[in-house]
Amino acid sequence: MSMKTQSDSKDSRKERDGAGDGLIDKLVAINRTAKVVKGGRRFGFTALVVVGDGNGKVGFGKGKAKEVMDARKKASEAARKAMIRIPLREGRTIHHDIRASSGAGKVVLRSAPAGTGIIAGGPMRAVFEALGIKDVVAKSTGSSNPFNMIRATFRALQDIQSPRSTAERLGKKVGDIIARRENSQPGAAEAAEGTDEAGEAKKATRKKK
Repeated sequence: MSMKTQSDSKDSRKERDGAGDGLIDKLVAINRTAKVVKGGRRFGFTALVVVGDGNGKVGFGKGKAKEVMDARKKASEAARKAMIRIPLREGRTIHHDIRASSGAGKVVLRSAPAGTGIIAGGPMRAVFEALGIKDVVAKSTGSSNPFNMIRATFRALQDIQSPRSTAERLGKKVGDIIARRENSQPGAAEAAEGTDEAGEAKKATRKKK
């Protein structure tokens, strides 16, 4: 095993173990602040951390301290307390496309077929990896501030409706909601028209015979 492979495995193990609870812990951003006092400057650090179990639960937190490690620890503890459950489609992607914003941060999330992977950058990728999403297409159309991007991404995830919750709200069966979703997907209308045309052609052929 090469040195690079060993270091990669150690980094991934540290990332997942976190405080020993098996959660995925990702540091998204570190911001340094300075306060001017009589004796000079006092520096402080703000950390943004995303924590997830890789199976539908994720949270984010912010921590402030005079040292980077202390700030990250506070942020990680806050993220663990704020974890929420997000419904996933087939355990790999979101159920539907959605938009959300937070301040100047605007994001667009789109469900994707199997094998697409995570097409997203920066803070959004950290959220999806911690959540356990394997296929998604995401785009940030507003501010590149990581705090706004994370908040906007979480707002979008919290607004996702699963077929089960939608069926309960409308008083319908889950199968009806799934069938309606599949018919509304791109290409469904064209496929339906093609089927109708094929049926009409068969009827015309039978009449001629």
